[in-house]
Amino acid sequence: MGNNTPENQKDLDQLCINTIRALSMDAIQKANSGHPGAPMGLAPLAYTLWTRMLKHNPANPAWFNRDRFVLSGGHASMLLYSMLYLTGYDLSLDDIKNFRQWQSKTPGHPEYGHTSGVETTTGPLGQGFTNAVGMAMAERHLAACYNTKECEIVDHHTFVVCGDGDLMEGITSEAASLAGHLGLSKLICIYDDNKISIEGTTAIAFTEDVGARFKAYNWHVQKVEDGNDVDAIFKALKKAKAEKNKPSLIMLRTHIAYGSPNKQDTPDAHGSPLGEEEIRLTKKNLSCPDDTPFCVTDKALEFCRQCLDKGKKAEKKWQRQVKSYEKDFPVLAAGLKDAISGDLPEGWDSDLPSFSNTDKAIATRSASGKVLNAIAGKVANLIGGSADLAPSNNTLIKDSFDFQKDSYNGRNIRFGVREHAMGAILSGMALHKGIRPFGGTFLVFSDYLRPSIRLAALMKIPVIYVFTHDSIAVGEDGPTHQPVEHVVSLRAISGLTVIRPCDANETKEAWRYAIKNTQGPVALILSRQNLPIIERTESNSESLLENGAYVIYDSPQKPSLIIIATGSEVNIAIEAAKTLEQKGVAARVVSMPSTELFEKASAEYKDKVLPQDTSNRIVVEAGITMGWERYAGDKGEIIGISGYGASAPGGTLMKNYGFTSDNIVQKAAKMLKL
Repeated sequence: MGNNTPENQKDLDQLCINTIRALSMDAIQKANSGHPGAPMGLAPLAYTLWTRMLKHNPANPAWFNRDRFVLSGGHASMLLYSMLYLTGYDLSLDDIKNFRQWQSKTPGHPEYGHTSGVETTTGPLGQGFTNAVGMAMAERHLAACYNTKECEIVDHHTFVVCGDGDLMEGITSEAASLAGHLGLSKLICIYDDNKISIEGTTAIAFTEDVGARFKAYNWHVQKVEDGNDVDAIFKALKKAKAEKNKPSLIMLRTHIAYGSPNKQDTPDAHGSPLGEEEIRLTKKNLSCPDDTPFCVTDKALEFCRQCLDKGKKAEKKWQRQVKSYEKDFPVLAAGLKDAISGDLPEGWDSDLPSFSNTDKAIATRSASGKVLNAIAGKVANLIGGSADLAPSNNTLIKDSFDFQKDSYNGRNIRFGVREHAMGAILSGMALHKGIRPFGGTFLVFSDYLRPSIRLAALMKIPVIYVFTHDSIAVGEDGPTHQPVEHVVSLRAISGLTVIRPCDANETKEAWRYAIKNTQGPVALILSRQNLPIIERTESNSESLLENGAYVIYDSPQKPSLIIIATGSEVNIAIEAAKTLEQKGVAARVVSMPSTELFEKASAEYKDKVLPQDTSNRIVVEAGITMGWERYAGDKGEIIGISGYGASAPGGTLMKNYGFTSDNIVQKAAKMLKL
């Protein structure tokens, strides 16, 4: 960009790089909190990538065909904020000055949906790296589905910057292994090899050969020995973009807090401000034109802001491609437009299966598989898989094939035994847009992807988790595979909607809700064992499930007892209510598949389902009792589990742990003093 001579351009490059360093130092010092070391060491890389390589439009951060940039080491957020400000995104110098302050646009770690240009929320190490793998997978799938020989309408790269901490995390190993297997050549990772961690040099805990490790993963690996060499960085990036068969790792040897006379290459520079005097000395050492805090020269800003014009031209060029594409390939163009917008096709749920109480009992995991396939037949961008448990989770799309290196248009993703990576990859696919991702595993293994679920909830992205084998009814596999605390644990995640359906019909409605919902992740909690299809006395569960709970069985008289249950326990609750009726007790059964949705319902609806003047209540769920106190009330009873399960047939376990209609009747008789 520009008409500078090589020597003048070199000076301008250095001015811009040092501006990034100075902004980072100053913002962190003003906040008296933050991580200056990595932004200072990575400034040459960020400058080179954002001004010379990255395809982006600061005036439209949501441009679909942009390159994605992920800062996996989110503690280096001032590096990203500096680039967003300098290149012309909706981030001002005042926002930079307000770093880490209340309601600022520049929080301590980058937050998706909060700051213009931030692609994903990062900070928990390894998550951003794995999100990037998901983004690259989404790009490849959409390209395979919608590109033609005449027009590559989906064509962009995903760049991710990670550090030693990211690579120490197990999730990164899982994701890198899968990315290499899939040959995601449009994924480029720059490894900030600064050899410093919080506790000291990385030599105290991290001495592996990173390059050899990634080569073994089937990655293309390069090394740049001087992290300040702009030309070498640019050449490595160009070479990585030219690679067509493998994802790329660029090992960039940097120096944490570069330029600081006393803190360069020390752990002290990782997570603490440098101090005013050290900043003054550093700016002098770097030959900054001014040591005034937040000094940005017109020359540096003008040069970096050329990204605005460059980005607008790139997007306009793509828009011209789109017009031609729409004319030549109208069906494909309409499909891609719907996928990107997230709009569901008309009649998307018209083929959902019907389940009658005269049908045979069916496990909700099996019902889920039938519903999933019916939806997949209409919603073309529904794609997902399982952590090596697809036959058990019923997560295979039967009319499709595997997503693999030679078939990126496949909709069945084989994640392998990589639950944590699966969770973060699903998030990356959702963040990319154009994809409705789902992933399955046993409920007991939801702990393995909990950090990814939490971040999906924080970002309010529509990921669907299919968690099967939901209780001690798993049976013979024993307590290691029997979830007890997991449903309650998932309910504790703010922004996650947990749905534990009682039969095939509730499962259908759970999927309907999950697909329609775009404001956060949904976890479906499904049974291994067959469950009868329940006849509703009030109406069927459609629409009522959206309120989280409803009356599934009621006595003609005003109830003197309310039994609240979820999942497989609803049927035994109904059996108990019928037995109690014979004893002269008017009992109501409330199916409460989702406490989150019930809490969002109106006060009037809640009181209709759970009248406040009915204090005799029994709650039944095959898990720990925590949280159910608010529905049981002071006089109520909760039938649950304390401790773990055991190895025995599922029916035997349910009986011995008290999940029977007889036990509910006995509890009710004692409560009502029959």
